[in-house]
Amino acid sequence: MSVRQALLALLSEGPKYGYQLRQEFEQRTGATWPLNVGQVYQTLTRLERDALVAVIEENVGHGGADDSQAASDRSHVSYAITDAGRAEVDEWFAAPVPRTAPPRDELAIKLAIAVTLPGVDVGRLVQAQRTATMQAMQAHAKTRREAASSTEADAESLARGLVLDSLFFDAEAELRWLDHCETRLRRAAAHHDIALPGTTTTHHHEVMGD
Repeated sequence: MSVRQALLALLSEGPKYGYQLRQEFEQRTGATWPLNVGQVYQTLTRLERDALVAVIEENVGHGGADDSQAASDRSHVSYAITDAGRAEVDEWFAAPVPRTAPPRDELAIKLAIAVTLPGVDVGRLVQAQRTATMQAMQAHAKTRREAASSTEADAESLARGLVLDSLFFDAEAELRWLDHCETRLRRAAAHHDIALPGTTTTHHHEVMGD
């Protein structure tokens, strides 16, 4: 997740201070990825270092040894985007998010390691993950319905809805992948000496009542 570019994009609307940026980021993303205020000010400091933002108003305290004191001291500092910052925002919006170097997927790594180790109940692993992912998907579906019933029709409501859609479809894709994994594991177990105990297939569309 690019906090750096997201904060820059918010500043393209006009000068803001750190707490305001944190609040607006969470409002527009449905608080799905809450930001630590220390992270916000750390990012702003780096953006200032790189001449992508400039301080336009400053009324800081005397500083402190810990991050919370430092963040408090910076709470009255407003930041404005520079021309170089606007160019980086334009480039961010124009370029697709690269898929050539995907982030590490803990579940895929866990499953890959599990099938290569003796004594691991891979079937139970898959079933436990399916249950957890199904619960997450149901929670996302509930939140989507509640958001859809809202009378709000502004851009921020639309933004939150798009984030919820992303979470729901990610969970749905993971369930389909788990179904696929289980099919491949069963096929491998039938032809090779691969143990797959404790597997009870419960396809996600059955759980969701589709």
